[in-house]
Amino acid sequence: MDFRLGRRHVVVPVMGAAVLLAGMTSSTASTVPAVAPVKLTIGAPATYVMYSADEGAKAFNTSFTVPVGVTGSGGAEARNIKLTIDVSALSGTARLGNSNCKQRNQVFTCDYGSPNDGESMTPFTIRGVDGVKPGDGGPITYTASADNAPTVTATTRMQVGGPLLDLREHPPVDGVRPGGTVRITPAFANHSRYAADKGVAMKIHSSGRGLTFAREHDNCFYNSGAPGDRSDSAWCVFSTPVDPGTAYALSRPLTATAGPSVMADALVYEVSSRPARDADHTVRGKGAALTLTRVAVEGFGAQRSPNRVVEVRTTQQADYRPVTGTVTGRIGDTVRLALGVHNEGPGDPGEEPGRFEVIPPEGTTVTSIPYVSDDNGPDWVCDRPKKPSKAFVCDLETDSFGWLAPGRDTTIEFHIRIDEKVPDARGRIRAVGAFDRTHTNDTAAILVDAKPAPPRWPLTWVAAAGAAAGAVVVAGGAWLLIRRRVSSAR
Repeated sequence: MDFRLGRRHVVVPVMGAAVLLAGMTSSTASTVPAVAPVKLTIGAPATYVMYSADEGAKAFNTSFTVPVGVTGSGGAEARNIKLTIDVSALSGTARLGNSNCKQRNQVFTCDYGSPNDGESMTPFTIRGVDGVKPGDGGPITYTASADNAPTVTATTRMQVGGPLLDLREHPPVDGVRPGGTVRITPAFANHSRYAADKGVAMKIHSSGRGLTFAREHDNCFYNSGAPGDRSDSAWCVFSTPVDPGTAYALSRPLTATAGPSVMADALVYEVSSRPARDADHTVRGKGAALTLTRVAVEGFGAQRSPNRVVEVRTTQQADYRPVTGTVTGRIGDTVRLALGVHNEGPGDPGEEPGRFEVIPPEGTTVTSIPYVSDDNGPDWVCDRPKKPSKAFVCDLETDSFGWLAPGRDTTIEFHIRIDEKVPDARGRIRAVGAFDRTHTNDTAAILVDAKPAPPRWPLTWVAAAGAAAGAVVVAGGAWLLIRRRVSSAR
């Protein structure tokens, strides 16, 4: 194709002309899609307790984080997010420092990177100061910006907390029937110099989410983490002032219900001088309020633990049976065999799944049990025995095994070499679970189906037919060794 522009004669290839025409005709030019609007959000709390007044200069807090969220359609990302934090109001009540963000005078500047679809950062660590009182502190202000998003601001009231409360040890609760009730009575003492004059708050939650609370107390707020009208976490507030040298317990036990498949769980509780409740505790209970009653201050010990854990075990079981198979192949082959455990239920072992043990059949060798999640990782998921006659032990808590919910199984591939054929050889696999109370099906056999190894070269001895046949004559004899070649034309 050619174009005549004045006196100049230009020759353009056909494809080049098409591109040129597309550029010359605005109506046919492709439109650039509009970039989805991006919005930043600062997920900082409205109020944050930096440390307790009891701790003073000994306090050291590394858990304060500031999430900067990014919202927008189509997987929006922000470019060059920066967060500045003015901490001038904390002068005299906290010592701040961190190498993750740059500090100049009383302002921290944090680079959240690019592109970014939302993340959290620890802008600074917090060290305490002697001589402070509960409630001391002040507001810090945030400003978040990005190249492609409007600037946003937020504020957090940082304050020194009230007294640290000593929590009494609580005995474990055993023998709970499936679907039954768990009762605990938390108690705490104030051994500090300060009064919790505005009362205290208690948060209690199920560690494995298998223990739930009815929403039955109007001074408690519950999360919506469980089905129906139940919750697995509660935040309760008590207006009773707690003076130094006093101790209190719940006036009556707090009750939780064990789910039908729960075998082991824990209730974790903490009591503090009125911190803010978690944002997801939005459901207020209905019914009589929980109250406190005065108890003796003895028996609490001197250790100020942030929480107490009450172990709970039920009478439910998880009936394990081995997952096994047959080692099938020729002598000399290395074959893969999936071995593991099946949970017949009805219970869920949770974070205590147990183990299984394998003794390979006679005449075979386990060459490896590689990790399934990493092709280049170690060759052994399971512990190898020190003696050949002992068992390989596979811990089901390792990453290569799946969750053993009722009705499910988890396996790993054993790489097994068949060394020789041993008549009636059989190995053994045994499943072991802390909650398995039916032992008649814990053990199963590992069988072997070994076939003879094929010859390396198919050979045929034939009578010598003379040198004209192109055969190689075996010195000292009249026989020739000829490799059999199977023609594709046969």
